[in-house]
Amino acid sequence: MLQNNPALIDAIRDRFAHVDSCPFQGPRTFFENAGGALTLKSVTETSAFYAAIPDNQGRENVASKALVETIAKSKSDLATFMNAKSGQFFVGESGTELLFRMIRTACVNSPEGSRVIGSSIEHPASRSAAKRWADIASLTYVNVPHDNETGMVTAEDYAARMTPDVKVATILHASPVTGMGMDVAAISGAIRAVSPDCLIIVDGIQHAAHGQLDLSSYDVDGYAISPYKVFSRHGYGIAWISGRLTSLPHDMLIDAPANGWEFGTRDTGAYATMSDVVSYFDWLGGELSDETEPRKRIEAAGRAIHSYETHLTNLMINGTGNLPGLRDMKHVTILAGADNPAREGLVSITVEGIPSPEVVELLNKQGIRTHTRKADHYSGNVLEPLGLPDCIRISLCHYNTEQEISHLLSVLNTIGSTDAP
Repeated sequence: MLQNNPALIDAIRDRFAHVDSCPFQGPRTFFENAGGALTLKSVTETSAFYAAIPDNQGRENVASKALVETIAKSKSDLATFMNAKSGQFFVGESGTELLFRMIRTACVNSPEGSRVIGSSIEHPASRSAAKRWADIASLTYVNVPHDNETGMVTAEDYAARMTPDVKVATILHASPVTGMGMDVAAISGAIRAVSPDCLIIVDGIQHAAHGQLDLSSYDVDGYAISPYKVFSRHGYGIAWISGRLTSLPHDMLIDAPANGWEFGTRDTGAYATMSDVVSYFDWLGGELSDETEPRKRIEAAGRAIHSYETHLTNLMINGTGNLPGLRDMKHVTILAGADNPAREGLVSITVEGIPSPEVVELLNKQGIRTHTRKADHYSGNVLEPLGLPDCIRISLCHYNTEQEISHLLSVLNTIGSTDAP
């Protein structure tokens, strides 16, 4: 396990750029992973290599054929990483843009008067797309309220509002505000029990970095991730779509291949960096297990990542050594409860009497990078029902350490007191 293997933690951290210092700020602890994870060093090297190549795909020359092979390998690696037995992967502008495209296609191909279902916990990427295209396609949008106390939504919540005329459904895999993971397979099962042919599209952007992706078990039609949140870089998104969604009429060039979903010449380097990400998970699983198959090693890595991140969040909440945890700090309130097994490497808090932006700035001065979530168009759906104008999001990943948790707790314990830093 990672929590008992400091040498492996060091080896992990050595694979990431700027793991303990910022080129603009200097030494810092990075607890802003939900806003964008650290980048693998191999990703930066791969990006630079492909950025310098002038050739395009689809030409009759050696370089062009090599680019095509690189993309094919990346799609195969993604299928292994996400356990996709069918369907196709493609890249787009961002995870948000790809969610809009998938949801739009599902809505405009649904019978007029049918329903679209989604939940109030969702990021606006999927909620905005579903509501907009439901209205345009003359569909009815059905909202599934999330539980304010737990910060999540369940299969039972969806089942209570399902009807046979629901033809499109959206699911959030993990919340970037509460940090809670949803049981996608169970929610999908509840939807299909009532409407078997419903098109189900999942926002997996927040979940992907935590290493447990299994498309074959979800029984869904679309899944989007943002590579910059899973150790790659900014500037593109990755989508997987089922054969059923692939074949629906969609935006495309006249006389282009019917199953094509990409527009224009894509960045081969974007694809190639996802192979770097998959290779990293493969390597980590090999360090943690005796498995020989890539998928099995990736699964081992995912289990270890989840266990270690749970360990770190438990230290943050319950304390470590002689440092009190968040639950024992009278000036701190934890969103979605201190005891919540659905949490995925993220704890959001408020500090009594101090606006969250001020807390984030105080932490920043101590070299601790966190983030303010405000009750705006991104997070208002979660914060407004709680009567909160904002909160402090502390988001970690498996390259963070127990020492970094201790540093955070030592600073947070003094914020709001007379000896604040």
